[in-house]
Amino acid sequence: MGRKILRSLRIPLLLLILAWRPLLASAASGELQTALDLAADAKLMREQRLPMLVLYSQDDCSWCDRVRREYLLPLQQAPETQKKLLLRQIDLDSDADLIDFGGRKTTHRRYAREEKARVTPTLMLYGASGARLAEPIVGFRLADFYAEYINRAIEQGQARLSKPAE
Repeated sequence: MGRKILRSLRIPLLLLILAWRPLLASAASGELQTALDLAADAKLMREQRLPMLVLYSQDDCSWCDRVRREYLLPLQQAPETQKKLLLRQIDLDSDADLIDFGGRKTTHRRYAREEKARVTPTLMLYGASGARLAEPIVGFRLADFYAEYINRAIEQGQARLSKPAE
């Protein structure tokens, strides 16, 4: 009986592992996780009272690469970050499928347009409802202060989340 159950689970388990492989690979390879399903992310955000920092990016944006490499990837790889923040990337020039915070199907391009993200890089901090928790960080500001802009936005967002209503 036990072998029968194991055999019947083999294919679904393999499919599950294969489905999660791109997400695990992106985390291990030093890439920001591309936004796929913001509604599913919102569930985790509510459970753990986490904000989400989204990088609005596009191909051939050297400033986006710099923000990702010098600020966001180190933040993502820091163990303490996983307890206080989700990081995602949305591409202004991509028609990749996306589920928004309300559970509606859209694309990266349409969602970025709805959020008025026109300049890259832009960082926006969201709560689980999809509401912005801090002023967007638009463009690449002074390198000496950029980490501080990010930290302030995160602190502002966490302070808003600690209040009874988002």
